[in-house]
Amino acid sequence: MTNVADVCRYLESFAPAALAEDWDNVGLLMGDRQTSVSKVMTCLTVTSAVAEEAIAQNVNMVVTHHPIPFKGVKRISTDSPTGSVLWKLASNGIAIYSPHTAFDSARSGINQQLADGLGLSEVKPLRPFELDDGASLEGLGKGRRGDCPPVQLGALASTVAGFLQIAGLHIVGDPEMQISRVGIGCGSAGEFIHSASRAGCQVLLTGEARFHTCLEAEAIGMAMILPGHYASERFALETLATQLTAEFPDVSVWASRQESDPLTWME
Repeated sequence: MTNVADVCRYLESFAPAALAEDWDNVGLLMGDRQTSVSKVMTCLTVTSAVAEEAIAQNVNMVVTHHPIPFKGVKRISTDSPTGSVLWKLASNGIAIYSPHTAFDSARSGINQQLADGLGLSEVKPLRPFELDDGASLEGLGKGRRGDCPPVQLGALASTVAGFLQIAGLHIVGDPEMQISRVGIGCGSAGEFIHSASRAGCQVLLTGEARFHTCLEAEAIGMAMILPGHYASERFALETLATQLTAEFPDVSVWASRQESDPLTWME
């Protein structure tokens, strides 16, 4: 029977911890590797609603993109939202695993999935990982950049919205601006604007960016497409649930049905 260790090994096979940022907290964050697994739930973030769903559905393991805990904690109690979630899950024997930035940068990770979803060609990492001798690791690195047939920024933004199945998004730049190379950084990757510019991109697709980052992008002539942090990553956790189902046919796997974007677009 499948156990927590089996699921961890599979996740680490394509999103190893070595790909994660130094500041990140990835891997098995809570749980017993020998615990048998019959139900796994994926999500972007473990909120109170997600935790309640996991408990109600007798889930054995939650695979969350965003780590919980993220930073070091001195106590786990119900006095804080994070402590309350951790206490509830631990009390019910539910393991937590997070691939986070390792999944962002993996060959089949979120950034690559965004590039594939937009039909980009000649896709490469925006910031390739390098070995100590300076050699790059093929297909591995932060972000992505890829080419597309010339298209106006507004039309490309509509394509992004369609792929992510969202009602609206923000853009920085002239909607009629011509785009032929796209930079990608899921989540919050506004710091990629200069890397995207050096790579010959005319636009950076990232979930969200600070106001002054948007002004900086505008100043250097870099357009931006901002569909929201949630939308830029959540779809990949649904895909991951499908992958896990195929890998572990004896396990019931689904993406959280109670998770939602905390931001709502108002018409």
